[in-house]
Amino acid sequence: MEIFPEKLTASFDENVALMDRLLRVESSFDLIRRPMQVGNTRLMMYYIDGFIQGPSMQKLMMHLLTLKDFGDGKTGAAERFAEENVPAVEVEATESVDQLILMTLSGCCAFLSEGFGAGALIIDLRTYPAREACEPENDRVMRGSRDGFVETLIFNTAMIRRRIRDTSLTVRYINVGSSSRTDMALIYMDGKADSGYVQQLTEKLQNLQTDSLVLGHQSVAESLIPRSWWNPFPKIRMTERPDAAAASLLEGSIILLCDNSPEAMIFPTSFFDFLQETDDFYFPPLTGSYLRILRLFVFGATVVLTPLWYLLLQHPAWIPAWLSVIVPQDPGALPILAQLILVEFALDGLKLAALNTPNMLSNSLSVVGGLLLGDFAVTVGWLSPDVILYMAFVGIANFTQSSYVLGYAFKYLRLMLLLLTALFDVWGFAAGCVLSVVLVAVNKTVNGKRSYLYPLIPFNGRALSRLLLRRGKTN
Repeated sequence: MEIFPEKLTASFDENVALMDRLLRVESSFDLIRRPMQVGNTRLMMYYIDGFIQGPSMQKLMMHLLTLKDFGDGKTGAAERFAEENVPAVEVEATESVDQLILMTLSGCCAFLSEGFGAGALIIDLRTYPAREACEPENDRVMRGSRDGFVETLIFNTAMIRRRIRDTSLTVRYINVGSSSRTDMALIYMDGKADSGYVQQLTEKLQNLQTDSLVLGHQSVAESLIPRSWWNPFPKIRMTERPDAAAASLLEGSIILLCDNSPEAMIFPTSFFDFLQETDDFYFPPLTGSYLRILRLFVFGATVVLTPLWYLLLQHPAWIPAWLSVIVPQDPGALPILAQLILVEFALDGLKLAALNTPNMLSNSLSVVGGLLLGDFAVTVGWLSPDVILYMAFVGIANFTQSSYVLGYAFKYLRLMLLLLTALFDVWGFAAGCVLSVVLVAVNKTVNGKRSYLYPLIPFNGRALSRLLLRRGKTN
């Protein structure tokens, strides 16, 4: 990496040569070097084509042609010129070469003049390519707002500001990555969020030693979380909904937004936080509580359903008469264990196929493909209809909550339970249940202080009831 001076010099020619070399204007067609001369004063502008608003830049240039005084070369000349002569909403004087390069690559216009001396101006005329703030595909609601986060950081902070009009709402800017120089916003409610945790998280982000964060929130998550690949449970909760992010802020959580990512990261996160869905709060308390309890029951059943069924098939004498229907009449050619594992992999294969199928064909191909494969497998005799039934329930029930990471964590627990039951019978099933609880209990949150099972461990009855039951508003 090239070493360059920290500050500009008093020589206009040296500053221009330095900017030309660092920005490599001759190698990139979209990096514009715009020289101007007004009277006897030479000017130079650097900006990236596609980031600058054309009409605003044209108006600025026309305004500059009407001026006569571009500074006297003394200390503070650039700042005085900005205050008196630059009709832009955001303008900043600087002597820092690094800041000048960073803001130019971020989309601002760098403005140098012979009269500025060892200074330059950063004029913000940016406009970023952005999609419409439509409802997130992965976090839909039956009732409520239909806007969602986009890939532009400033748009996302504005959507939160629109919902929380409180002076205690704090948006702290952080820049991370030696190559990507990714813009991030740490958002919290001053007085509600844990100030020590805010400071700790800020220091962690500022001290991240990474080259780039081009994968947005996932790159940040992997940099913040200690490597523990063996524990599949998610340590960070994500949301694409501004209303959910605003509600979390008002509850004392901290939000981290990353430029180029449409997801907000919520800190700290415990296991029970994933039981909440945005839809719960758009229904009356009774309905919201019912949906939350049902989600907990159904999602928990996906872990033990197939291993428990397999265990009972190994011990038919344990099955009461009224449950005899669970014994398959046609067990299929393959062993039941092999059938269950095969369908587990087949479900993931169908998900991947649907993910890479064009939108016009995805719904029809995924549904028809699944039906045809299941029907042919039963007809040929490979699979039992009972296996298809139970695995269909498991596959659909995984979508009762929006976190795919948590869904796969439960999938790994289900496979572990199934294999341990096959190897060690009832003792393997019991050991798998205990090991599942241990994996949840030993999982660490990002700050390492709050238990992943809070408010169960340490026990906080009021907080636990608030997570399990949807409470109404009180005056």
